[in-house]
Amino acid sequence: MTTVEITRFRVPAERADALLAARPAMLRDFQADRGGFLDARLIRLTADEWLDIVFWSSSEDYAESRRRGANLPGIQTFFSLIDSVISMEEGTTTDLDRP
Repeated sequence: MTTVEITRFRVPAERADALLAARPAMLRDFQADRGGFLDARLIRLTADEWLDIVFWSSSEDYAESRRRGANLPGIQTFFSLIDSVISMEEGTTTDLDRP
């Protein structure tokens, strides 16, 4: 099973393009710095609400990522565009053939 991080957050609509432009650098930083990072999907729910689904090898990898926070420029830029976090949850996949 894979650990899944599910974060719902708000970004003002006028910052949406900047958020999308910052995403590739954030993902590169995650790949370079976060052990156990597998993949991520960003979903726009409304004009200002987003859902980020991140897949980790283990709960420990996810916890370590949270401990590191915005420690690299790409991650910091992406996080700085978020106005507020609505919720954060952790779960596990039940699909054995998917991350």
